[in-house]
Amino acid sequence: MELIVNGDRSEVPEGTTVADVVRGLTAPGGGEVPGGIAAAVNDEVVRRAAWGSTPLSPDDRVDVLTAVQGG
Repeated sequence: MELIVNGDRSEVPEGTTVADVVRGLTAPGGGEVPGGIAAAVNDEVVRRAAWGSTPLSPDDRVDVLTAVQGG
């Protein structure tokens, strides 16, 4: 199925969750997802606790954001 991830089209398997997409972007190789990451699907923020139970549908827009500190 096709998603839009951070503005780019991406092909993912059926049944992919928000957690799968975030892990693929931030922890390649299956490592732990670092803190300071936020995810939104179709402009709706998804709580981190719900990432694993939030399935994605074809053409969903997923934005994965990293907090940046500075001034």
